[in-house]
Amino acid sequence: MKILFAAAEVAPFSKAGGLADVIGSLPKEIEKDAQIAIFTPLHGCINQEKYGIKELENSEMWLTFGYQQHKFNLYMTKLPGTDINVFFVKNDWYFTPFKEVYPQGLDPRYEHERYISFSLAVMEYAKALNFRADIIHANDWHTAMLPLYLHSNYKFDDFWKNTKSVFQIHNLAYQGVWFEDVIDFANMRKDIVYNQWGCEHYGRVNWMKGAINYADKIVAVSPNYSREILGGEYGEGLDYTLRMNQEKLLGILNGIDYNAFDPETDKNIAKNYNVKSLENKEENKKAVCKYFGLEYRPERPLIALVSRLVDQKGIDLIRDMQYELQNLDADFVFLGSGNKDYENLFIWLSNNTKNIRTFVGYDGKLANQIYAGSDFFLMPSKFEPCGLSQLIAMRFGSLPIVRATGGLEDTVTGYPLDDSTGFKFWAYNGWDMLNAIKCALWVYQDKYVLNAMRKSAMEKDFSWKKSAKEYMNMYKEIRAYT
Repeated sequence: MKILFAAAEVAPFSKAGGLADVIGSLPKEIEKDAQIAIFTPLHGCINQEKYGIKELENSEMWLTFGYQQHKFNLYMTKLPGTDINVFFVKNDWYFTPFKEVYPQGLDPRYEHERYISFSLAVMEYAKALNFRADIIHANDWHTAMLPLYLHSNYKFDDFWKNTKSVFQIHNLAYQGVWFEDVIDFANMRKDIVYNQWGCEHYGRVNWMKGAINYADKIVAVSPNYSREILGGEYGEGLDYTLRMNQEKLLGILNGIDYNAFDPETDKNIAKNYNVKSLENKEENKKAVCKYFGLEYRPERPLIALVSRLVDQKGIDLIRDMQYELQNLDADFVFLGSGNKDYENLFIWLSNNTKNIRTFVGYDGKLANQIYAGSDFFLMPSKFEPCGLSQLIAMRFGSLPIVRATGGLEDTVTGYPLDDSTGFKFWAYNGWDMLNAIKCALWVYQDKYVLNAMRKSAMEKDFSWKKSAKEYMNMYKEIRAYT
C-alpha cells in the first residue's frame, strides 16, 4: 500500500502546532506496513543543512495559476530515524521568503494562493515521481484542496483514477474560506466543485467543506471531538455538513512520540527520572524556579502552561482569575506566544506579581524542562480537538488540570476516580477553573495520593502504536472500496 501525506508542517523540520507532531510521528509507526511519502512546503524557516535536505535533479516544474506561471522545485530528505522520504515543495513567491510556517498579517487571498499552489504541485510531483498513491492523506484546510482536485481535475486521469482520500480535521475552526474567484486561480472545475454538495458555503468557497464532502474518510483527532463537532456548539458552522457525512467520520486519538518525550533519557532537563525515581523530579523543579527567578519552596506546587496564546486555549479564564491566582499558595510559569493582548497580559503579570512568570515565545528545550519541573499542567481550553500537551505533561508526571472537552475528556482521568491522572472542570468559566486548581493544591499536600496519581499518569500509554493500528485498518477499508 502506498500512502501520501500532505501537510503544512512536519516535525522536526517545521513546527507551529500539534499538526507537525502528528505528521512527524504517525508515519513512523505505519512504515512497516506501507510505502510512505510526505509532502510539505519548503518554508524559509527550515534548516536545510541541518537535515540534509537536497534538491532532486531536474526537479524544476512550471505550473499555471490564474493565467500566470509559477516555478517550483522539489527537495528531499529522510524523516529522521526512518527510511521515509519527505519531499519539500519550493516556491520563491509563496514559501521560501518567510521565517515562519504561518506568517502573521498576510493577505487572506495570498494565503489561499500559497496552499492551492502547494496542493496542485503535490499532485504533479507525485505523478512525476511515479508515486501512485493508494491513499492521499490530507490535513486541515491547507491541503483540503487535494480531495477536490481528485474529484474534479484528476477524476479521469489514469494515474490517479484508483486513488482514495482521507481528510483529517485537526482543528475545525480554521476552514479556508474565500470568494469564489479563488477557484479560477486554482484552475479547478468550478462546475463540478462549486455547489452546496461541494465547497460552496453561504456564497463563499470553503475548502474544508469540500474536503469533507469529497474525501472517502474523515478523521477527527479524538473520539470525543468527532462527536462534539456534529453539534452546533463545536461544529463551527459545518455541523450540518458533518452530519450529512457522518458515516465517513471517525475519531482516532492522537499519540506522542515516546522517544522524543522521555524523562528518563531527555538531555534537555536538569535531572533524568522515571516512575521509580520520582524524587529526582524535584531537581527539575529547582531548575525551572531558578530560570524564572522564583524562590524554590517545596511546600508550594509549581503550575505550568505551555500553549499558543489564543482564545481557543482558554487564556481569557486566566485573565479573569488573575488576581485570585496571585493569592494562591502556588507558583505559575507560562510559556507561549500568539495574541498580543494575551502576551502583554502575561508580561505584565510576570513583572508585577510574586508568583507568576512568563516566557513569551517558544523554546522546545525550555518546554521540556517545564514539563519535567512542574507539578501541575494547566489547560483550560474552550475547545481542544485532541491536545498533545496534556499527554506530554502526563509522560513527565505533571498532572493536568483541564476543562473536559474534546481530547482532554478522552485522555485525562479526573480526581478522585480510580487511577486518576489529573483534574477536570466542565463549565467554561474562571471560577470552575479556580476550584479545579484548588483541588489540585489540596492533593499536593497529600504526597501519597500525589505520587500515586503521578505514577498512574506516567504509566498511561499514549504512544502511536494503538492509534496506528486504527489508521491502518481505515486505510485497508478504503482501499477495498470499488
